[in-house]
Amino acid sequence: MFPEQLLILARALLDEAREKRLRIATAESCTGGLIAGLLTDIAGSSDVFERGFVTYSNAAKTELIGVPAALIEEHGAVSEAVARAMAEGALAHSLADLAVAVTGIAGPDGGTAEKPVGLVNIAAARKGGALLHEEHRFGDICRSNIRLKSVEAALKLLQRLF
Repeated sequence: MFPEQLLILARALLDEAREKRLRIATAESCTGGLIAGLLTDIAGSSDVFERGFVTYSNAAKTELIGVPAALIEEHGAVSEAVARAMAEGALAHSLADLAVAVTGIAGPDGGTAEKPVGLVNIAAARKGGALLHEEHRFGDICRSNIRLKSVEAALKLLQRLF
């Protein structure tokens, strides 16, 4: 179901988290649960993967993980501020030690000149530690490719928290 290079990356991430006794949560918008799906596609992931939030709508971001509605209104759902709040919210609403959050525009519609299709904001947070952010502009490379590239970038950012 997932490309082999993503499975390899996910296995390495799970192994490292297991070794360090860290649990992971996800908060996903444009990826719609793909990160959680990838991690749980690997046997034995239940000792590391704590939970996943699919917060596709703005209301879900607010209700499930506590992203302030005013923050979304001020910056837009696809923004650094919201990605960071999503990662922090996933930590606050779970038993995880690490969280990764993704919000973006996967297309084919929804892009603007300021926020084009392929714009993705990813944040990763460690409880009591770092909060990292990356902005990616993958371009209009088709919805499924944007989503898969977002998953890969999210796992790589999460690895930087170890």
